[in-house]
Amino acid sequence: MKRVFVSGSTRGLGKAIAVRLLEEGYSVTIHGRSESDYARDTYDSLQTLFGESVQSLYFDVGNQEAAASVLTADVERYGAYFGIVCNAGCSADVPLAGMSYDQWRHVLRVNLDSFYHIVQPLLLPLIRCRSGGRIVVMSSLSGVAGNRGQVNYSASKAGLIGAAKALSRELASRKITVNCVAPGAIETDMLTDEIREQLVSSIPMKRCGRVEEVAHAVQFFFDPLAEFVTGQVLSVNGGVV
Repeated sequence: MKRVFVSGSTRGLGKAIAVRLLEEGYSVTIHGRSESDYARDTYDSLQTLFGESVQSLYFDVGNQEAAASVLTADVERYGAYFGIVCNAGCSADVPLAGMSYDQWRHVLRVNLDSFYHIVQPLLLPLIRCRSGGRIVVMSSLSGVAGNRGQVNYSASKAGLIGAAKALSRELASRKITVNCVAPGAIETDMLTDEIREQLVSSIPMKRCGRVEEVAHAVQFFFDPLAEFVTGQVLSVNGGVV
């Protein structure tokens, strides 16, 4: 059974991605920053549904040493991952004029640096398998078009697109694809009625997206017939240009 690692997958969008890939027959390792109550609840509920196809790992994606240590030990014990989904992220929205350096650096570290922290220790084991692979990076509409009050977030998500495109060129001859999914406004527990109302007015489809719709976009890149698709950005945003 092919293994997939999904960062930031104990709830919300990451959990939906994990469920979608489990339904497709992959063995999925869910990930959280720490083994919190909701993280344990997610693991227990998924294990009830999918049994030993579900594993879990916990570390701070912004900490390079912790990520490398945990992921290297996991690969040594269970073998290489076929797929990697870089989903973990954070935001600290404030206009740049009032943004502290800590707010800038924290978002860049968690969103962009984590790409290196996660992918780099998993890459050589994947390459050595010589059986192809899939890497999907979660960017954002903010990374494609920019968004006021999110200079740090937009910079990190745009950086992920550049990193994915460059890596796709490095790995194409090895049949390892690297692509991005760029969601727009998506229904999550953190979306309040007030924010939803503001967002919907700017979306041609006049609604927010569902996490299952974004998860389906991720699953598309894992499809065997998507092997010739690499270095691309798939936007899931209801028609926002």
